[in-house]
Amino acid sequence: MNHKKEKDMLLENKNVVVYGGGGAVGGAVARGFADEGATVFLTGRNLDTINTVAKEIAAAGGAVKTAVVDALDEKSVTEHLDAVVADVGSIDVSFNAIGISPRGLQGIPFTDLPVDNFMRPITTYARAHFVTAKSAARHMIPRGSGVIMMNTPEPARVSLPLVGGMSVGWAAMEALNRALSAE
Repeated sequence: MNHKKEKDMLLENKNVVVYGGGGAVGGAVARGFADEGATVFLTGRNLDTINTVAKEIAAAGGAVKTAVVDALDEKSVTEHLDAVVADVGSIDVSFNAIGISPRGLQGIPFTDLPVDNFMRPITTYARAHFVTAKSAARHMIPRGSGVIMMNTPEPARVSLPLVGGMSVGWAAMEALNRALSAE
C-alpha cells in the first residue's frame, strides 16, 4: 500500500515553489513539502542538480516539476511564477533557499576583506529574496493567502567572527521579511 495514501497530507492541493532547490537545504525542504502532498516547483540555475532532487521526489511518489530560474533575475522569476499560476491556478508557498559559496567571503578578517567580497552576499541575498518574495506576493495578495519563507543562519542574529558580509546579508533577509510582513 502506498505510504502517502495512509497518512493525512498536510499540503495536499498546495503548490510550492522552491528557489535553489538543488542545494542541500532547498532539496531537503522540497522533499518535505512533497512528502506532505504538495506539488513542488523546483527551480535553480543548474538543471542537472534540480533534476537529481526531482527524481528523488518522483521516486518517492511526489509531484514535482523543474525549471531553470535565476532567483536574481526578476524577469526569469516573474515569467516562471506567472506560468506556474497559469498552469495550476495558485502559488501557496514560496521558499527561497539560494546560497552562495563562502570561498573568498568567509574566514578573512574584515581588515583584509575586499569591499566587493564583503558586499556580494549582502546584495545577492537581499536581491534574490526581494525578487522572489515580490513575485510571489503579487499572486498571493489577491487571493488573501500564501506563505513566503526564508531561512537565515544563526550569524544573522549572533555575532561570530570571520563570516564577512554573510551575516549582514542574512540579517538583511530578516529585515526584509519583517518589512514584507508589515505590508
